[in-house]
Amino acid sequence: MQDYKHADFLDSKNALELYDLDLFTLGKMADSLRQKYFGKKVFFNSNRHINPTNDCADICKFCGFSAHRKNPNAYTMDKEQVLKIARDSVKSGALELHIVGAHNPKLNLEWYLELFRELKAEFPQVHIKALTAAEVNFLSKISNKSHQEVLELMAQNGVDSMPGGGAEIFDEKVRAYICKGKVDSKDWLKIHGIWHSLGKKSNATMLFGHVESREHRIDHLLRLYHQQEKSGGFNAFIPLVYQKENNFLKVTEFPSGQEILKTIAIARILLPNILHIKAYWATLGLNLALVAQEFGADDIDGTIQREAIQSASGSKSAYGITKDTLVAEIKDAGFIPVERDSLYNEIQIY
Repeated sequence: MQDYKHADFLDSKNALELYDLDLFTLGKMADSLRQKYFGKKVFFNSNRHINPTNDCADICKFCGFSAHRKNPNAYTMDKEQVLKIARDSVKSGALELHIVGAHNPKLNLEWYLELFRELKAEFPQVHIKALTAAEVNFLSKISNKSHQEVLELMAQNGVDSMPGGGAEIFDEKVRAYICKGKVDSKDWLKIHGIWHSLGKKSNATMLFGHVESREHRIDHLLRLYHQQEKSGGFNAFIPLVYQKENNFLKVTEFPSGQEILKTIAIARILLPNILHIKAYWATLGLNLALVAQEFGADDIDGTIQREAIQSASGSKSAYGITKDTLVAEIKDAGFIPVERDSLYNEIQIY
């Protein structure tokens, strides 16, 4: 495997065989790529997650955030509440506002566009990362506008980039079981492709560790590779580990630390055209996210300040983490902390 060529792994069978390698060999392959690109740098940013509503028209079985029988506490913020959170967050140092929520028909497209306009007018220096492809698809349906029209309006009204949520697993049989009714895989990829054609960047995700197989993960990664070859706008890939509490997926076997690290390493190997691999501490936990930096990841996300979606299903990320703590933990793990902006321009090297 030392002389492997990426083209060898565009065949899904060959790519699947990467899982058969021992963890050390796989980690060495991934780390050699990571160090080639970034040396010992670990990226993070100062960001705030804002989730305007959890009142959702869809019922995804893996979700503990949306209002349903296991979470009867539905809420919907008004724009002034969101603006107040944004003001407080920017005052505390946030350079990015990450705005995603539920598919709430009461919050139509114009509601969001007005919110983005007001945020950008008040905080022109702050990066607005907003609306997953699933939310774009939902707003397209209820506004009777095409994906292209919705995305153009988002860009015109202050959205700087898109997060990668809603991808889950691209296999449609798995989607039918875990998130029936949500945007399908072809439209998820199409929406990101349109966004990239507007000169904008986005992230990509994969939710794993639930009912999917290794084959499904490989298929997902290869589809992202081919989309990136076409549209070229993915900033980062983020493998999200399924959180097991307060939802309706009856999963009894969860991925081991080794399985998680193998999946991150394989992502680094299969996605040479997506520069950054993010070990998202909100789903991995900070310790495993730091270990993942030895297995192909180069990013750990950011301060978050407040987080509602992953923490609703058991993650310990509800109150974020301080910049000082992130910097200290990255240094203790033997890496160089680098604060970045949302597009990976370096702000400060610690």
